Amino acid sequence: MPTDPPKEHHEHNPLVFPDNFLWGTATSAHQVEGNNVYSDWWEWELMNQPPEKRSGRAADQYNKFEQDFSLLKDLNQNAHRLSIEWARIESEEGKFNQAEIEHYRKVLKSLKDKNIKVMLTLWHFTIPRWLAKKGGWENSKTVDYFTRYVKEVVPLLDEFVDFWITLNEPGIYTYMGYLIGYWPPQVKNKFRGFRVEWNLAAAHKKTYKLIKSLSTKPVGVANNVQSFHSAHKHSLVEQIAVYFSDIIGNHAFYKLTKGHHDFIGVNYYFHHRINKKNGLLPGVEDVIHQAREVSDLGWEVYPEGLFDVLIDLSDHKPIYVTECGIASTNDDRRTRFLISYLNEVYRAIKAGVNVKGFFYWSFIDNFEWAEGFDPRFGLVEIDYKTQERKVRNSAFVYSEIAKYNNIPHTLLKLLGHTVRVSDVLCNQHEGGPKALCEHI
Repeated sequence: MPTDPPKEHHEHNPLVFPDNFLWGTATSAHQVEGNNVYSDWWEWELMNQPPEKRSGRAADQYNKFEQDFSLLKDLNQNAHRLSIEWARIESEEGKFNQAEIEHYRKVLKSLKDKNIKVMLTLWHFTIPRWLAKKGGWENSKTVDYFTRYVKEVVPLLDEFVDFWITLNEPGIYTYMGYLIGYWPPQVKNKFRGFRVEWNLAAAHKKTYKLIKSLSTKPVGVANNVQSFHSAHKHSLVEQIAVYFSDIIGNHAFYKLTKGHHDFIGVNYYFHHRINKKNGLLPGVEDVIHQAREVSDLGWEVYPEGLFDVLIDLSDHKPIYVTECGIASTNDDRRTRFLISYLNEVYRAIKAGVNVKGFFYWSFIDNFEWAEGFDPRFGLVEIDYKTQERKVRNSAFVYSEIAKYNNIPHTLLKLLGHTVRVSDVLCNQHEGGPKALCEHI
């Protein structure tokens, strides 16, 4: 008697994500608003950067937020992560600018009026100039200054916010500004860097408790999380290095702030191969010359790493991918990036990880800190001379994914052909995004 063939384990149907999944994008204030003149970064740019690498008007979203958020809505995004600018709100020590707070109320209300959920970051790298002159995050009193600022703004903005993020990438800030000295204040000192990380952890714990007393909304951190593996799987030295790299890079801040997270925010960009090479100690392998796919910034494209870190961080708390994106002037690569990385998010969900949302970085092209304007992350292109917005093909792909809550097979097939994805999307669906297609 013939037996039934073994059941296939391959996924043949469209990848349907959970109900109420958040399909969003992310930005930060200094990178898109423009003219953040009271911040430490603005002052550093003027003193250290050539004119083409200064933020200037950036994408002028301070004035164009309504136009941008209308695009968000038209592109079927149901969530958006953004930040407010401490240096605008408290440009002078202890004096809170109510006009700037009212501006941010209008910004957030614009999102809510469009039924877009708001994930609001309270600190995204920049600080007021007056605070930088007091030592910035090296000064333990900055914990109190930050708490005072949070206490001022949360009650006035809470009605428009769905998720609070206290800090963005504290580890990256410490590494770039205090360990390798590439970002302001350009310090290279491990002990001073440890003090900064400690104060950032203290600030999160203190403001977490404060926000919980002022708001019913969930509170968390957007943490940069990296994937590691050994270049030689049989090397015990490399495996040990991978273990400690993961603990220090991905878990240390959570251990310092244990019990002060309602959700886990994951910013994922980096994958590292640890190689002993010919030396005594292992180090990070340079993959640029290995024919591996990298972004325009030289960061390896490695979607499987996102699955790995989501599995690693799963502890029954909700997880949001608060940033994930690629710097590329080739938008076909961005489309492939989106689909391959979302496939790994789907795999993690199927494996039991409670992933509740994905925020692509970034919605529009942005000022990429010390790298200036050359890196292009946006789903929407910015012409910095005219401030014109132009929707890229990848934005339409993401729009379709958000709209139908799956990854259609037709999109996967199209990636290997010369037909532009946007040409199909603009004509395929009745009542499709005609107005948007006119931007192409």
